[in-house]
Parts: sequence; C-alpha cells; structure tokens
Amino acid sequence: MERGGKGRPHTVSAAEKAAEKAQAKDVSLRRIGRLFTPHRSQLTIVVAMIVASSIVSMASPFLLREVIDVALPEQNLRLLVWLVVGMVGVAAATSALGVVQTWISTTVGQRVMHRLRTDVFRHLHRQSIAFFTRTRTGEVQSRITNDIGGMQSVVTNTATGIASNLTTAVATIVAMLALSWQLSLVSLVVLPPAVVLTRKVARMRREITAKRQRELADLNVTIEEGLSISGVQLSKTMGAGTALVDRFTRSSTRLIDLELRSELAGRWRMAWMSVIFAAIPAVIYLGAGLSNALTIGTVVAFTALQSGLFRPLMGLLGVGVSITSSLALFARIFEYLDLPVDVDDPEHPVEPWNVEGHLRLENVSFRYPGSDTPAVDGVTLDVPPGHTLALVGETGSGKSTIAALIARLYDPTGGRVTIDGVDIRDLRLDDLAAIVGVVSQETYLLHTTIRENLRYARPDASDAEIERAARAAQIHDHIAALPEGYDTVVGSRGHRFSGGEKQRIAIARTLLRDPRILVLDEATSALDTDTERAVQRAFATLAAGRTTVTIAHRLSTVRDADEIVVIGHGRIEESGTHTALVDAGGRYATLAS
Repeated sequence: MERGGKGRPHTVSAAEKAAEKAQAKDVSLRRIGRLFTPHRSQLTIVVAMIVASSIVSMASPFLLREVIDVALPEQNLRLLVWLVVGMVGVAAATSALGVVQTWISTTVGQRVMHRLRTDVFRHLHRQSIAFFTRTRTGEVQSRITNDIGGMQSVVTNTATGIASNLTTAVATIVAMLALSWQLSLVSLVVLPPAVVLTRKVARMRREITAKRQRELADLNVTIEEGLSISGVQLSKTMGAGTALVDRFTRSSTRLIDLELRSELAGRWRMAWMSVIFAAIPAVIYLGAGLSNALTIGTVVAFTALQSGLFRPLMGLLGVGVSITSSLALFARIFEYLDLPVDVDDPEHPVEPWNVEGHLRLENVSFRYPGSDTPAVDGVTLDVPPGHTLALVGETGSGKSTIAALIARLYDPTGGRVTIDGVDIRDLRLDDLAAIVGVVSQETYLLHTTIRENLRYARPDASDAEIERAARAAQIHDHIAALPEGYDTVVGSRGHRFSGGEKQRIAIARTLLRDPRILVLDEATSALDTDTERAVQRAFATLAAGRTTVTIAHRLSTVRDADEIVVIGHGRIEESGTHTALVDAGGRYATLAS
C-alpha cells in the first residue's frame, strides 16, 4: 500500500506494519478500562438495570409454558388473562429499563470520547515545533477525527453490551437448565467452536482496521495538502491538478477495498455459526419426540429460550471482535498520548515579576533532530532593557533559529537563554508568551474577522485597544475603509489580503499583547518601501523601553539598531554599530555594499 507524501508516494514498509501490529498487541485492556473509571457509579446503575431487565425477561418463557400447558387446555380464562397481563408487563418493564440504560450508557460513552479527544488535542498542543515539522498535518487530524470516531461504538456500547449480553446469556442458560438439562446440553455444545472461530475473526479485523486507518490518514493528508489555499495555488500553477485527483482517487479506491474487507472479514465463518444455531431447534424437536417426559409447553418455552440465547451469545462474541479490532485504534491514540513533551512547563515555575526585559543568550547551541550540523553554535548575546539588537546574515545562517530559541519554540541543546537573569525554561510557557512577542515573516491569520484575529492575542482587549494597536501597525485606515471594517472576514489564512496587509495585521496582533521583548523575524519583508518606513516609525515609538530583536535581510531597516550582529553558520562573525561595522570592512560591509 502507498502513502502519499507531498509530491511522491511513500510505501509503508514491512517494519512499519510489524511495529503497528506489535503496538496494537501491547495495548493494555486495563488502560482502556481506566477510561471508564470516573463513571463507575453510572456504569454500576446501568449494570444493575441490565441485570434486573434480564431477570424480569426470563419470566416470559415460564408464563408461556403456563399458557400452553395449563390455561389453554383447562380453558381457565382468569389465569389466561393474568398470564397475558404478566407477559405484557414484562415486555413494558424491560423496554423502559432498556431506554434508561441506553441513555446512561450513551452519555458515559460520549463523555469518554470527549475526554479522549480533548486529551489528545491538549497533549499535541504541548508538543514542540519539532513534532509538527516531522508530522503531516492530515495525519494529526486523522488521529483525532477518524481514529477516535472509529472507536465511538466500542466506547459507547462495549461495557453495556458485555453486561447486557452476559447477564441475558447466564439468565437464559439458568432458565433452560430449569426446564430441561438434557436439552440444554444439546444447545450448548456449539459454544467452544464458536469462541475459537470468533477469536480468528477478531485477529483478521484488527489487521484490516490498522490498514484502513493508515489509508484514511493518507486521504486526510491529500485533502489537507490539495484543498488548502496554498495547495490549490500550487497545483494550479504547477499543472498538477490531474495528478492530485488521480492520487486521491487511488487512495479512495484502496479505502473501498479495505472497508469491504473489514465488513466481510469472517462473515462466511460467522454465517456457518448462524446456520448451526438455527438448526438446533430442529434437534430439540427431535429429542423431544424421542422423549415422552417433556410437555409441549416445555418444548415451546425451551425453544423460545434457545432462540433468545443466540442473540446474547453472538452479541458477546461480536463485542469481543469489536474490542480486538479496535485495539489498532487505541494503539494509534495512545501512541500520541504517550509522546514525550520536549518543551514543557517547569515543575516548579518562577512566578512572573516586574520584567525589565534584559535578554541574554549564554553560549547557546542548538542542533535540529536528525542533523549532524549545529544550527546555532556557541552564541552569546547581551541585550540590555530597552535596547535594539539586529541579527543579519545570509539565509540559513541561524538567525531565525535564534529567534525561535528566544521564544522557546525549541530548547537549546547547550547553554541557556535568560530574561532578567532567569532561565526561560524556569518560566511557564504562557508567562513567557506574555513577555516575548514574535512577528515572523510567515504570517498566519485565522479564518474569522479581523477583530477576532487581533483578539486572539488578548481575548479581553477592548475595541479601543484593538484600534490603537492597528493604528500603531499602520493598518487601521485600510481596515476602516473596508465595507465591514473590523468585522471583515480575512478568508482562509488571510488570503483576501496582500502580504503587506497580513503582516501589518499580525504586527498589530502582537503589539496588542504589549510584550516587554519584541522579536521581529523578517516582520517587514512583505511591505513596500513607503509602508515599511511607516511601520518602522511606529516601531521606533513603541520600542521605547522595550527590548527588540530584529532579524532582517534589508540592512536599511536595522542601521539604527544599538547593536548589529552578523551570524554565519550558526556563529557570531562580528558585531557592533552600523558605522563601526562598515568602517571595519568585514562581512557586514560586504553585505551592505
């Protein structure tokens, strides 16, 4: 089977398949059971109602026997009426109990599903940027939607299904033994082969389920990559639309095959079991004919019980199949829940203080996972409160990595980053985000209104504060001229606006947080010269008392910085003011020429 990455298919190796199978095998049923622990009281009530319903329902065959053997032959109308009333009452009681237990069990199941979804989302949100750079977006979405969605019937119905079918089966067997132990032996002889057969079917479905979920993830990836704004633009400009549709079609075709295999897995084997169960009444009639000790009422009642035994037994076997096949889904979900968090809140965080904004990098080094070359190598920087530091250098020199380390998108592999002498790893991530504001060259706007995009930075911001931030970013006049003003929907990823307009909205969003340290990673790269100058003037005003780290290719935007540092191959090559560096005739002078 192929898994499509962007541009070319990826074949799922035998090792990957073996790993998934081993992982599914290792899923602990005890761990799955712990999902239901907070709902023990509700489940206890459900089980009690199921037991009561099963016991009450067992009265029906005995009432039927009395109707056939006593009330009808003796023409006892009074007894017949009471027996009929009893049969109707049993049906009404079991139906009412069934409705209530279904309501409770479904509520419990949905709450477990809710907890799973939110736990996975919360845990993934805590992952570092490194996780998302190596994981396909569609894969993450598929785990949360397809995998958890596929577990819904198991989570919602398994506990009650086991209790209901087991209780009914036990009660039915007891009632059958009470009517005739000889006929009971004939009826139960098929149980051992049924159990063996069910285990084989369960293993088949588990393997198919794992393959199906992988294919669903691939389909999600294709949708995410092919139907996003960026994906559509790429496919249209590259003429790749036909190839993309073909890739989606092939994946969907494979999914049809897997869905059919999943539904039909073991069906013929289970069909033979149905035939055998259906043939047992004929054997019972034969046995009754050979024995003169059984009344007609007993035979009819026993046959009704035996037919009723088929449903809970097959239900129990079906639950076993569902649980076993769903282990592949639980394995995929638990795999994400068990991911270690590389960048996390400290166990004993330093409480926020009156931040001055003294930023230091002390012999900081960083290497991306899987890379042999350090992206940052022994960098030491000191930015006093209110000062401006500019980082310049060629593409890939390590400037943006330094910005990411300051915002703690990654943790350094060596050295430390401090603010006012406190290692940023000792701060809560939310507290650090309030202190360090970042505007990157890749702006991301949510598919909502401009107002809500700005309020994403500060949900409690007033309209006046939002407008003030927009004015500072030189975007208010443009927004005010729009027909719907700040209530204009920006479109997917903000594609209704130009690159410069999106960046100014992003700048306004960051300024709304009023961070003490501002990191501008090519923040004005998409602005025209006039707009860039206006934004720079706004930054000059806002930078008063604020520590600012600016990364830029246009040296004209950083010439007034208090210190300019030239980065090359992850190291500091030279530093100083604009004038001093130009006079030195080094690397900066070459870049400035």
